[in-house]
Amino acid sequence: MALTREFKETVRQRITDDPEFAKALLQEAIDLIVDGDSTTAKLVLRDLINGTVGFERLAEELQKPSKSLHRMLSATGNPTMDNLSAILSVVKKNLHGGIETTGTSI
Repeated sequence: MALTREFKETVRQRITDDPEFAKALLQEAIDLIVDGDSTTAKLVLRDLINGTVGFERLAEELQKPSKSLHRMLSATGNPTMDNLSAILSVVKKNLHGGIETTGTSI
């Protein structure tokens, strides 16, 4: 089932209004990556980027085309570890840190 524009807008607004929700989404994306669910992790990151830094600014900071970043974070995208790490770094910086990366049990 495809997400509606209204749902995506609701998520974006919640990210904007609630910094703790945004941090929780970033933590969830990291946990999904560690748990092997990269498809869902990329989609969560997309929503998070749309609600925070935005793809245009992310593209500027990473010196990569915005379209490439969109493709990387699509359900079928395949970002390299370097790209994924750089994206997570920019998002984390935009959220002013504050996420725990050691709490995940493997």
